[in-house]
Amino acid sequence: MRRVGEKLWAMEEHSRPSALVAADVPAREKVTNYPAPFAGRVAGRQKRVLGERFGLRNFGVNLTKLAPRAASALRHAHSKQDELVYVLRGHPTLYTNRGATQLAPGMCAGFAAGSGDAHHLVNETDEDVEYLEIGDRTRGDSCDYPDDDLAVVMLEPGVYRFTRKDGTAYE
Repeated sequence: MRRVGEKLWAMEEHSRPSALVAADVPAREKVTNYPAPFAGRVAGRQKRVLGERFGLRNFGVNLTKLAPRAASALRHAHSKQDELVYVLRGHPTLYTNRGATQLAPGMCAGFAAGSGDAHHLVNETDEDVEYLEIGDRTRGDSCDYPDDDLAVVMLEPGVYRFTRKDGTAYE
């Protein structure tokens, strides 16, 4: 049994696969870390955590599926972590500080740490969207959520502290 926050890279090296079928990795049980007022906005998002299956520690890779009308996240910008998405299936809309951009399979988008370019994907179609999301795990990362009264600091990989922008906790 794993404790909360404990990662799969703690598995014995000999038990890690050399290769696998990404779609066979079970979806992450916990849908979101967002506090209750925001959690429903990512309903319909499903993540298959791939990088941890191989013991990757410096960056994460998720195979993510968005059902129709689902969002990847609240629109956010990382202070210390780089992020990249690569669309495999469907036509999500990318929202950034510059506005909306329709994406298609084979397209990618990247967000440099500290750029302030707040972003997220929204599936505004009637078909599922599937994409890879890749990001590093730099400790001490925080996110700016320009559209919401939300702040977050990563305490360690997979462990986050969410508050209002004035620092008060969500109940």
